[in-house]
This record gives sequence, structure tokens and C-alpha cells, in this order.
Amino acid sequence: MTIKKHYQCLAQRLEEIARLNGIMNTLGWDQEVMMPIGASEARAKQIATLAGVIHERATDPALGDCLSALKDGISELGEIERCNIREAQRSYELETRVPKRLVQELAELSSRGHGIWVAARQENKFADFAPVIKRFLKLKIEWAQCVSPDLLPYDANIDLFERGTTMATITPIFERLKDELIPLIHIIQHHTHQPDTSFLQGHFALNKQEALAQKISRDMGFNFEQGRIDVSVHPFCGGSHPTDVRITTRYKTSNFVESLYSVIHETGHALYEQGRPHEMGDLPVSESLTMGLHESQSLFWERMIAQGKPFCLYYFEIIRAFFPDSFKSVNADLFYRAINVCKPDFIRVEADEITYPLHIILRYEIEKGLFENSLQVNDLPHIWNELIRKYLGIQPPSDRLGVLQDSHWSGGAFGYFPSYTLGAMYACQFYKTLLSEQPDTEKNIAEGNFLPIKTWLNEKIHRQGKLYTTEELVRRVTGEMLAPSYFIDYLKKKYGEIYGVKFT
Repeated sequence: MTIKKHYQCLAQRLEEIARLNGIMNTLGWDQEVMMPIGASEARAKQIATLAGVIHERATDPALGDCLSALKDGISELGEIERCNIREAQRSYELETRVPKRLVQELAELSSRGHGIWVAARQENKFADFAPVIKRFLKLKIEWAQCVSPDLLPYDANIDLFERGTTMATITPIFERLKDELIPLIHIIQHHTHQPDTSFLQGHFALNKQEALAQKISRDMGFNFEQGRIDVSVHPFCGGSHPTDVRITTRYKTSNFVESLYSVIHETGHALYEQGRPHEMGDLPVSESLTMGLHESQSLFWERMIAQGKPFCLYYFEIIRAFFPDSFKSVNADLFYRAINVCKPDFIRVEADEITYPLHIILRYEIEKGLFENSLQVNDLPHIWNELIRKYLGIQPPSDRLGVLQDSHWSGGAFGYFPSYTLGAMYACQFYKTLLSEQPDTEKNIAEGNFLPIKTWLNEKIHRQGKLYTTEELVRRVTGEMLAPSYFIDYLKKKYGEIYGVKFT
């Protein structure tokens, strides 16, 4: 058989696996959005069964034979084919190290865990959720020992989301952020001038919130013929394919900003998904890079664009038309300052740009401690409250507003949280490069013209798929590796202007 035939055989197998994963993602979306609560037990078994089928396909010896046959002839193939082979080889080696029993147990626990977390969160009973975390830790440590015995277990879990990144890389960055941001927050909190945010509270009809969110999402470039927006307990972006992208948010009649910016955030993710080069086939080369890169896209739109002054100048009158009673005596500048207020809050997804990284650092330090066995699961409510008091000076009144607020641990996504703050730093660096390459960017935003921005992101990031490592891609886009100083300088400049403070 020729090298070309061996590659076609590999591609067929990889596309089948990708499509099965697409079905799994649709089941997960349905579970959080549409599924009746009484179906949770059956769904957990369905997901476990499907996970077993996917694992069988991913560890099929015939797939290994294809990869072996391609080893000597890889130089005859192009860049795209080499990328698919490289990614397939890595996945095959990882999957074949994990027993099917462990794959199915993790999948079933993830499905069950979500329902247990939802109930525990509603009833404010961490003790009901603690067994799920304990079981996940045991399974994820076993998984890590299977796939990467040369790495520390938590590093192996981080690598699942941020390939090539370890605690040795993350910890110094997070320590620097703590050193820089905690004093900034303290200065801002004790400053005499505080932006008025009272007009952001009131009664905002849900149908108007939904219409506004859909308008802005569409303006950003989200294709509703290949996507949709729904409601879930925790906002997310999912779906099965670039032509089937699902956004969710949650609405509160008392606050429209949370749902609106949640939709903007998830639309950033969705634009990455819809912008992937799926014409290359349902193959690894067309997939997104790390979760940090994915978060960079959502935070790029949410923070660099939608929380910027030009965006507020353009959308203020539109927002006022939707909610006239709340914005009678408000102008665009007041709105801009209000949505950028720095105020420590219990909830991560509602946190501002300065306090948000500390929410992530708190979770990172807890996960690190759990995997190193220096922290115990039963102590998490106390540890959580102690750290948030230390970093943000606030005390959660309940576990629902503290240790039970995030869905990540219910699905076993340990090692995911660092991606959020890595993404914020990437976003800041990307935006700086965009401004240098497209000097009219802020003028375009102020006119509601987002197409040049979306096109730039499509070409520079989305359509590159997995051709390059994250470090290579960041260098290709910005000319240098990740530099946290851009993020710190950006925050000092922006919030110094808002609060009339000169940060050194």
C-alpha cells in the first residue's frame, strides 16, 4: 500500500472519531440545556457507553498500524498531513495507555457529577458534592500516572488543557500577578472616587435582554444559521462542529450586564469555532489549540473590545433604547466607567478585569494543594473562604457563592482554571498587535464595524488550527512570546484613568 493510501486510511479513522466526539458534545449540551432532570441516570450510562466506543476507536490496533506505516514516509507529505499524523500519534499513545474501564468511569462520573453539583449548589450543601471531588481526584491521579508517568499528576492534568505548560511555568506568573494586583485593588477600594453603578440595577425584561444579546452577537459576526443561543445554569460554548456551535447564557431580571457580557464572551469562543478550517476535514489540523488560546478569543471580545470606550460609545444609545427607564440621566462615559468598576465580588464570572485573576489563582492553588495532598477535600469551604478573604478582602456568605459556584470540578476539569488568566494575557498581547497593524481599529469599533477585527482573528489565529504550538502561534502573531507585563501595564493604564490614580 502506498503512503497516500495509508494516509487516507488514517484520515478516515480520525474523522470517524471526531464525529463520535461531536455526538458526545451534543449529548453534553443537551444535558445542560434541554434534558429533563429525570433522565440524568440514563444519560450518564449513554455517555459512558459512547465514551467506551470512542476509546475503542481511538485505541484500535489498526489505527496504530496506519501510524506505523506512515513513519518512514512522512517527509513525502505536506504540512497539513504531517500535522494530522503528529497529533494522531500523540493521541494514540495517550489513549492506549488508559484502560477502557477508567475512560468509562471518568465519563460516567462526569455526567453524574454535574447533576450532583447542581443539586448541592441549589441546596448549599458542599458535603453532598465532596464525594464527587474525592472520586475524581483518585481517578485523575490514576489517569495521569497512565498517560504521563514522567510528570507530576497535576502537571499532567494541566497539560490536557495547556500543552507543554506546567506548575513551574504558571506559579511564577501567578505570584507576580498577586504582587501587582492585590495592591492595585487595595488602592482602588480606598479611593474617594467610585463610579456610579446604581443604574445597572433595576428591572430588565428578559425578552429585551435576549434580543439585545442576539443583536450584539450577530454584529460581532456570529452566524446564527450555524449556531444558536440558549439558557443553562453555567454559560458555555459547545456544539459538535464549526457548522453547529451552541452558546448558552443565564439571565437575571435585576442585571442585564451579566447576561450580555456572558453572551459576548461565549460569542468570542463561538467565532473561534466557526472560524476553524473545517474544509480541511474533521481532522486534528482543523481543531482549536489550547484552552488558553480559546479563552484569549472570548476575553479579547469581552474585555479588549466590549469593555472598551469605543464599544460603549457605539452601543450606548442602542442599550438606552432597549432600557429607557434605567438610562434616562446616563451618558456613554458613565456607562463605560460603570461596567469597568473594580469591586471584589464572590462570583468569578461576574468579576472585573483586575480581581478576576485572583479568582483563578485561588482555584489554581487549591487544585495544586489537592493533587499534592497538602489540602483535604472536606476542608475546601474553609480554605476557599480564607483565600478569598486574603486576596480580595471579602467573605462568602454561603458555599453557593463560594466553593460550589463553578461547574468545572463536577466534570473533572482539574487544570483548566489557569487557562482563563493565560487567555487574558494572550488577549491583551493580541490586541496590542492588532492596534499596530490596524490603526483604525478603535474608529471601526466606534462605528460598529467589527468585520476587520473578525477577519484579522480568523486569518491570524482561527484558521491556523493546530499547525503550530501555542508558543509558535503567539510568536507568529505578535513577534514575541507571552509577556505578562503587557497585561499588567494595560490594567494600570486603563484603571488609572477610570479612577484618577497614577499607578507605578
